[in-house]
Amino acid sequence: MTPDLLSAALSATGRAAIPWRDARCDATRALTLHCYRPAGFTQDSPVVLVQHGMNRNGDEYRDFWMPAAEKHGLLIIATTFGKEAWPEAEHYNNGLVLDAQKRPRPREAWAYAIPLRVFAALQQAGVTRRAKAHFFGHSAGGQFGHRMMSTQPHDALEAVVVGNPGWYSLPTLGADFPAGLGGIGLGDADLERLLAYPMTILAGDRDIETSGPSLPSNPEAMAQGPHRFARAHNYLEAGRAEALRRGIACNWRLVPVEGIGHDGAAMSRVAAALWFEGRLITAEEAGVSANGAL
Repeated sequence: MTPDLLSAALSATGRAAIPWRDARCDATRALTLHCYRPAGFTQDSPVVLVQHGMNRNGDEYRDFWMPAAEKHGLLIIATTFGKEAWPEAEHYNNGLVLDAQKRPRPREAWAYAIPLRVFAALQQAGVTRRAKAHFFGHSAGGQFGHRMMSTQPHDALEAVVVGNPGWYSLPTLGADFPAGLGGIGLGDADLERLLAYPMTILAGDRDIETSGPSLPSNPEAMAQGPHRFARAHNYLEAGRAEALRRGIACNWRLVPVEGIGHDGAAMSRVAAALWFEGRLITAEEAGVSANGAL
């Protein structure tokens, strides 16, 4: 899509669904940008890049962010990896890093680069004058997000939140990807850049199911803890241990969220309040009742 067409597609307020292709990753795999532009958005307003979960429901994740978009004038861009073109975890969660023979693909072809290339296209089209974007990913999108942070430059990222990933690529070059970051051409500088970035890990304290179709149960995931809440703490401790070993700081922070389980809508509201109101909202404010989501 040319800059003029992208600008035109986002010129009106409200929802938009924009077909997208990324030739450097795989032009045969269709994407959709599910977007929302509130009336209060300007070229200088924040842009939030959103990554959906395993249901590939970028339209719903965009809608989760719409109240915050209206309140704070945000442009929401949910790059959606549809099930037909990106059917398996290897394509989305694991970023098409490896080919069918389990060999690393060229680094510029990894899917983790796509959201930041979308943001660059928004800049080129004059949709935004912002130099940096916010990034939020939940569940499979949280897997995508922390692996994006592990493999991509951070220059265009203002703030990053990953919420409730099912498991993590641990910050070590001693284990091959996706269990670790080894075997795909990353080096010490990449790992140290990851540890230095002030990434926020949101962990719902009710996200404690120990089985289910969406909870990874491969041996590497199970070694990180019985459920997502435990695995988030394990990831933080792994980061701190690696940073200590290297004599550098680990600037990540883990924010436990009381009363919230595996809930993308609630976690979206929590992230929005952290960023744009400077506070951690309650589960009730996030739309969760004592019996679950409202």
